[in-house]
Amino acid sequence: MHISLAVLGLSGGELVLVLAAILILFGAKRIPEFAKGLGQGIREFKKASRDVTDEFNTAMQEPPSPSPNRQQQIKPATETPATPSATVPKT
Repeated sequence: MHISLAVLGLSGGELVLVLAAILILFGAKRIPEFAKGLGQGIREFKKASRDVTDEFNTAMQEPPSPSPNRQQQIKPATETPATPSATVPKT
């Protein structure tokens, strides 16, 4: 059985080649900075995602509060609509 690293469809050799190219292009000193920035970005993304999920769950648990504008717009129908036979005079 052939084991390959399935990172974006790259095998082990291709992954080593990509990592070597990144090391050559950016240098060994800048890679930790990139990793630190990437880690902070992922951490902030998870925090924002958690905050949105918590806010959504809180909003779903609160009972809806009736707004005064909504109550004024919705009026119960107390009158029945006129039928065509009631509006036509009989001769």
